[in-house]
Amino acid sequence: MMKLSNNVGERQHRKSKTVHGHGWLLIDKCAGWTSAQVVGKVRSLLQIRKAGHAGTLDPLATGLLPVALGEATKTIPFLVENLKTYKFVVRWGEARDTDDAEGMVVARSDKRPTEREIRAALTEFRGEILQRPPNYSAIKINGKRAYELARAKLPLTLKERRVRVERLDLLDVLDKDSAVFELHCGKGVYVRSIARDLGKTLGAEGHVGELRRMRVGSFDIGAAISLAQLEELKDIGGLAGRLLPLAEGLAGVPVVCIDTEQASRLRHGQPVPLVTAPKDCGGRIEAPALVCAVLAKRPVALVDFSGGEIRPRRVFNYGA
Repeated sequence: MMKLSNNVGERQHRKSKTVHGHGWLLIDKCAGWTSAQVVGKVRSLLQIRKAGHAGTLDPLATGLLPVALGEATKTIPFLVENLKTYKFVVRWGEARDTDDAEGMVVARSDKRPTEREIRAALTEFRGEILQRPPNYSAIKINGKRAYELARAKLPLTLKERRVRVERLDLLDVLDKDSAVFELHCGKGVYVRSIARDLGKTLGAEGHVGELRRMRVGSFDIGAAISLAQLEELKDIGGLAGRLLPLAEGLAGVPVVCIDTEQASRLRHGQPVPLVTAPKDCGGRIEAPALVCAVLAKRPVALVDFSGGEIRPRRVFNYGA
């Protein structure tokens, strides 16, 4: 008999034990490292072959980089869809080709916006907006990365894309040349583009001087460790409570509880008929939907629920 629950977080968040070698490690990335370099270092330190990150951070940026280990890598596409929170500094007076402090100056302005002007301008950058990504980005154009074309000084104009900004607030005016902001947004939003476009709206020109990611979905920077701290721990056995359960990356995904026979069918790629959920199991899930099939509090597979049955999309193979 299957039982439905509203989401993975309700049934497992904070309670289930991490499967050894399969889970999430939260890294506080330092400036100068690429996200890929961080993953490579984690893989090397922990002697684990399968690892990946959820949401790229530019080398200049610091802060939260969730790193998936083992079978948790299969949940990365679902975590990157979650909302993210950033704190960043905009420096006024200069536009740069990279839209951050690492680039070359391409325009200057003597204008310095007042706090009142900044707050008024922010309304244009909230909700659903059109945004042009930075030329120095990983977006592909005819098989080439945009940053490759930009570095080669080739003509480049990226198309605007529709993205959503949940919240954008001015936190502090540091001095006449810089201000601190907090951004809460969905997938695809470029902080550098916001700094660039805000500067142009204010007639002041602007670029990102500092950028720090604070949150990704249910993951918070407060639980992250540095690579130096990770090196002291040496291996997975020394991580103790630092390695979070695989299910942490699926907070918000509905859960369907299954039995051993049903789990076996899913592991072999077979669909499983869905039995009507008892009334005390958290309510209905409207089809079609992506849900997580769970056996004894351990995720078995991500499945598609439709037509009165569930079909495996991603099966978790924990091994011995």
